[in-house]
Amino acid sequence: MNINFNKNNDGLVPAIIQDATTKNVLMLGYMNEEAFKKTQDTNLVTFFSRTKNRLWTKGEESGNVLNLVDIKLDCDNDTLLISVNPKGPTCHTGSDTCWNESNTETYGFLTQLENTIQSRVEAGNTEKSYVASLFAKGINKVAQKVGEEAVEVVIEAKDNNDDLFLNESADLLFHYLMLLQAKGFKLEDVINVLKQRDKQNAR
Repeated sequence: MNINFNKNNDGLVPAIIQDATTKNVLMLGYMNEEAFKKTQDTNLVTFFSRTKNRLWTKGEESGNVLNLVDIKLDCDNDTLLISVNPKGPTCHTGSDTCWNESNTETYGFLTQLENTIQSRVEAGNTEKSYVASLFAKGINKVAQKVGEEAVEVVIEAKDNNDDLFLNESADLLFHYLMLLQAKGFKLEDVINVLKQRDKQNAR
């Protein structure tokens, strides 16, 4: 790994710290060549502290260390992306990240869709919201709708209309997210089951 520590004439390169599991950015620090080597040798992320003017291993006092998983170098050879497994909160304020965000795993638009479903259920406007009106009919109706959409997906899979197949697939996924919420679960719960199966199969 050919890191250009001299590009900014201070011997330092930015090190972006990212949770290896959630992919959330936790903090930004700076490394010199010695900090980089110590990080590799100990598998604990170590920075060069500009305020303390010395090497600083994250968590050396608090115990909230950053366990090294992987290091990537950007295309200009002057910025590091470091994947970690954090132990405890990363920020000195006690927050999960230095942007005061919760370090939880999200699934992009699907998480946003789950939140939309939840907000419409909580609002309870059965006259204007399809989601609220379906939930108001009870879990049996929600489950029935998932079954109907699943059948539609199977039917369209046997034909050659890709547009209809994709639309029915979207309907199935949307109603499945509704059913999960009706049962008190989230997509994350299903993904955790899949992850556990993957671990068992890898043994």
